[in-house]
Amino acid sequence: MINMTNGMYHYIGESWKKPDSKYIREMMMEWRKGETVVKVEKPLRLDRARILGYKAKKGFTVVRVRILRGGRKRPRPRKARKKGRTLAIKKILGMSYQWVAEQRANRKFKNLEVLNSYFIGKDGVNYFYEVILIDPERPEIKNDKDLNWISKPENRKRVFRGLTSAGKKSRGFK
Repeated sequence: MINMTNGMYHYIGESWKKPDSKYIREMMMEWRKGETVVKVEKPLRLDRARILGYKAKKGFTVVRVRILRGGRKRPRPRKARKKGRTLAIKKILGMSYQWVAEQRANRKFKNLEVLNSYFIGKDGVNYFYEVILIDPERPEIKNDKDLNWISKPENRKRVFRGLTSAGKKSRGFK
């Protein structure tokens, strides 16, 4: 018997907790062949997108971003003699993959602002994220009382200043 108190988004979220791995694997094989940043028609995880602020109206764009997995390390110098302290191979990227995905999406779509993003999968080579972008110049966004804050000039390029949720987490907030 189905519990009638739960809505549609609850069941979509439950299905993503244990997805059909064969179907997801086939999708990722297709995504791997395509470009790194791809504009998609609708969000794959509608429940997660709605929680993060997505609305099915003009001015919203969803982008799938592919990020290579593995450490981001400084290459060891191969030229002349160096002192020992400069030969260390340290991790140099203090950002999460999600934050990197948001920045890459914003670099491709310069006129849009990043609202939020969420994880959709990983395989042996890549991480995949969907990034929700908003056009702050659209009248639909400017007239929406919940979203018109993103149209203000002080909120431009917020992803590069670490003001999205992934950026705040990488910087040690929240």
